[in-house]
Amino acid sequence: MMIRLLFTLIAALAGAAQAQPLTIANFGGANGKAQDVAFIKPFSRARGLEAVGIEYTGDLAPIRAMVRDRKVTWDVVEVESTDLKVGCDEGLFERIDRAAVPHASFLLPGTVKECGIGAFVWSTVMAYDANRFKVAPRTWADFWNVQRFPGKRGLRKGARYNLEIALMSDGVKRRDVYAVLATEAGQNRAMAKLEQLKPHIVWWESGAQPPQRLASGEVSMSTAFNGRIAAANREGATQLTIAWTDAIHELDYWVIVKGSPKAAMAQAFINFATSEEAQLAFSREIPYGPTHFGAIFRYDVGRSRPVTGSDTHLVDLTMAISDLPSAPGNLRRSLPFDASFWTRQGSAIEKRFSQRMQ
Repeated sequence: MMIRLLFTLIAALAGAAQAQPLTIANFGGANGKAQDVAFIKPFSRARGLEAVGIEYTGDLAPIRAMVRDRKVTWDVVEVESTDLKVGCDEGLFERIDRAAVPHASFLLPGTVKECGIGAFVWSTVMAYDANRFKVAPRTWADFWNVQRFPGKRGLRKGARYNLEIALMSDGVKRRDVYAVLATEAGQNRAMAKLEQLKPHIVWWESGAQPPQRLASGEVSMSTAFNGRIAAANREGATQLTIAWTDAIHELDYWVIVKGSPKAAMAQAFINFATSEEAQLAFSREIPYGPTHFGAIFRYDVGRSRPVTGSDTHLVDLTMAISDLPSAPGNLRRSLPFDASFWTRQGSAIEKRFSQRMQ
């Protein structure tokens, strides 16, 4: 009798787990909307189950609490590359079985990690409203040149990306950036360069802020996520320009939360989301770069569609492979973000940065 009751209880618990939706935590905004269209809804239809996307800030604290308390309610999470390393070392994520990813050999090098699989490639770029300048700014040195290109400058709050950009604006070649930044003298050089620009800086924290501030004229140039600029342009409210030279590219990753009761289904979702067709669909919604080679080279497309909420006004959505961070030409002229450097030294550098830039 006890054995029968035990099996009944196990079956009931398993059924309850299956009744819960597969939960995918992402960074929301235009990125989250594109994921819903390209990944989440198609996966739900294909599998005949409920999958939902929720927005989170990127903070690992909620995941730490879930794993510690063994009450895991998120199954798949989008994380930045530095958090992938931290979370993997802390045991917050399940290990990835490369053999369970059937198309692993078709993904960009470095896409499959110990605890995660690359979701897409994105770039921190220089963005501006071309109507504000007679001559187009092209380099980070131009970004610092407030005499030739007047106006405030938008920078993401924190040391990451900004120190690399400051060194490139000061003449350091891409290939040498992290060698210079690894030294105290290099860090001081980068921070001194940022202090020159400090009176003109408007800090941003949300990816939605740069296109909004550029459109309003609050800033004349800003660092930005390339996809957010493209999304703002598609909405038709503004037409902003991206300068790709010396952009900083990196990957966001899919991870499975340690102890997820839906780990197998979570892996199936990740396989779906990194497949050629899904990657192509996602990058056509928001031009973050596919990690699947097939999607990269099938990307070129021209189409139009109504602006959301409008049946008549059409936006030109002509797109080309040159719009993608993972396009070969853009990869060659951008700096690969070094997540391992920031994992090792980031805490100390961020503290010094905060003290100097307050």
